[in-house]
Formats: sequence, structure tokens, C-alpha cells
Amino acid sequence: MQRFKNHFDLNGHGTTIKTELLAGITSFFTVAYIIVVNGTILADAGIPLDAAIIATILTSFVGCLLIGLWGNAPILLVPGMGVNAFFTFTIVHTVGLSWQEALAAVFVSGILFAIVAFTKLSSLLAQSVPSSLKEAITVGIGLFLTFIGLQKGGIVKASESTFVALGNLGSPHVLVTLLTLIIALFLFSRNVKGNFLISIVAGTVLAAIFGLVDFSSVKQIHFSFDFTSVGALSFQQFGSFSFWTSVFSLAMVIVFENMGILHGMLEKPEKFTRSFQANSLSVIAAGIFGTSPTVSSAESASGIAAGGKTGFTAIVAGFLFLPCIFLLPFVKLIPDSAIAPVLIIIGCLMLQNVGKIRFQDFSEGFPAFLIIALIPLTYSITDGIAFGFIAYPILKIALGKKQEVAMPVYIIAGLFLINFIVSAI
Repeated sequence: MQRFKNHFDLNGHGTTIKTELLAGITSFFTVAYIIVVNGTILADAGIPLDAAIIATILTSFVGCLLIGLWGNAPILLVPGMGVNAFFTFTIVHTVGLSWQEALAAVFVSGILFAIVAFTKLSSLLAQSVPSSLKEAITVGIGLFLTFIGLQKGGIVKASESTFVALGNLGSPHVLVTLLTLIIALFLFSRNVKGNFLISIVAGTVLAAIFGLVDFSSVKQIHFSFDFTSVGALSFQQFGSFSFWTSVFSLAMVIVFENMGILHGMLEKPEKFTRSFQANSLSVIAAGIFGTSPTVSSAESASGIAAGGKTGFTAIVAGFLFLPCIFLLPFVKLIPDSAIAPVLIIIGCLMLQNVGKIRFQDFSEGFPAFLIIALIPLTYSITDGIAFGFIAYPILKIALGKKQEVAMPVYIIAGLFLINFIVSAI
């Protein structure tokens, strides 16, 4: 037990096994929806649904172990929302690669990611990014999580005239969300141990009482152990322009999205390098297991808010993915109304970083503003980051402050701009 504590340095981080355990469980339940959602999106690319779900579970398990043991960070590595849609609807449906060839593109993009992560390029990029943009990424992700939570809870809904509008506050789904939010706020504000986990359980019970939980999925438990996608990657198009366009587009997305999320969530900056490296290896594993690339999950903030400070949090969550192969019907019982309040509260906590941005300097404030606004409004962490990075050197040059921009920032901005142009074509 002492060796275990020493490996994760629990005492040095001011945490305990119990706290890390609860944080890991909380993180898992907050992000568990990815198992079904990611599988469904990959199925649209042609991967058999059962195989896609198993690939998601195995990749998440390995990713969490990698960052837990190597990075000692309370971050969950799971197939990312947004990048999975890019995999299916852009690389497969638009570019025209088969899903097997798209998996090969994921594998190669992971290797490029690893080259960045295991060389001085990672520290060079990390040191070159202005603090205003780093803080803006944290705030933007916070608003993004809040928006997702409001959607999941039915508090806001899509509208043809205004794009988004207030939901039906009288619907059972919204009422349960609001009741669960009250419970979560009460528990969190009083610093009750395991507050988010308790609120998720309470929210699920409330949803069941209101008749919002479908128990039919557990009446007949059956699951097909389909490993079709494992090792199915194909390099048949390796020499084609479309293959390498997909590879570089994926590489840009995963490198900068993960860099932004890690900077926003890691309490100790010195953990960045090893966590970033674990992230790159996880993407390589994703290609092998048969899923879209993994990212540092924004929902990891729930475990961090619950007290998680070490890699033990990630490992606990990672091991909880494995039983889902057998218990998928039970995991599917957790309703959106139970998850939404946790995401909303986390969004509020992450918004506090806005005070660290120097808005009085327009050349710093406006690019940060673009990131904060466009991450939730484009529903893409990467696109929001891209607009901020492109605007930053433009404003600095316009104001005669080009010397304040590090060369890597010019390069990043140029790459993002090229990516936008290629995507538009």
C-alpha cells in the first residue's frame, strides 16, 4: 500500500485513496455516455455497432491507464466528440476513405502526435502559447460544458428562428434536471464528499420515479462480442493525397485540442509533458483498436472538482470501462438529466479563469474572446481555438507588437488557416 501511495504521490498531492476513488467513479459516470454515442457515430462510418462500442471501451481503458501511470494526471482519455464526427462524416463520407483506411489515418496521425509529444516541440509549443489564449481555452471549454449540460437537461433546445431557445420548463425531463441541479448545488456548496457521484445517483432515482428511465434494456441482457474493428486498419491508400490530407487534418485537431484541454485542467503544469505523451500513445492505440482518436476528456473536470489530483483517478475510471462490455444495459440507464447538472456546475468553476485574461489589452483580449465565444457556438473546441490563434498575430501586427508573437504561434496560426481553407475547398 505504501508503494502504491508513493507511486502516485498521494501525500504530496494532499489527497487520499478514498478521494481518488470517488473522483474516478464520478469522472467515469460523467463521461460514460461516450460509450454509446461514439459507437453510434462510428457505426455511421460503416463499423458494426457492437464492434464500435467494444473498440470505444477498450480504447478508453488503455487511454486512462496510460495517462494514469505515465502522466499521473486525473484526466480521462476517451474517443473525442467532434473528432469522431470528423472521422465519420469528413474522412469517410466526404474524402471517401473506407473506415479501415480511416483507422490507418488515425494510427499515422497518432505517430505524428507522438513525434511532437516526445521531442522538444511539445515544450516549445507550450511555452510559446500566450497565457491569455491558455486561459481563454479553459473558459471556453467551461462554457462548452455548460451548453452541453443545458442541452442534455432540456433547459435549452434547438430553434429554427433563433438557433437556440429556452426549453419546456414544465416537462418532466427538465423538472428532474432542475431538481437534480438543486441537489448537486446543495451537496457541492457544502463540500460533501462524493457530491457529484451522489447527485448522479439521486438524479437517476428521481428520473426513475418520474418514469423517465427505460428499464426494458435490462430485462434481457445480451451483447455480441464483436471485435471486427480491432486491427482492421488498412494502408491501401497510404500513398494517396486524400489519405495524407486526412492524416494532417487529424494530427492538427488532436495536437492542439489536447494541448488546450490539458493546459486548462492540469493543476500542476509540470505534468503536461508526460500527460501529452500518454495522449499521443493513446491515439495510436485508438487506430489499432478500431475507433476515432482519443482526447483528454473535458468531462474529467468533474473528477477534478470532486477532489481527484493524481493518475489513480484516471485508473479507477479506466477499469470501470471494462465491465461495461457486460453491463452496457445498466450504464445506459443513467439519464441525461442526471449528468447535466454536473456539467453545468463544472462550467461555472472553469469560468473563473476569465479574470486572468488582460482584456484591457485589445490584442490579448479579442483573440481570447473569440476562443471563449466560438468554442461553444461552433460546438468545437478545435475551431474555437483556431479562430483565436489566427486573430492573435493579426492584431499584434496591426498594433505594431509583432515582436510579442513567438514564431511557433505564427506557424500554428498559418496551419489553422490552411486547414480552414482546405476544409472550405
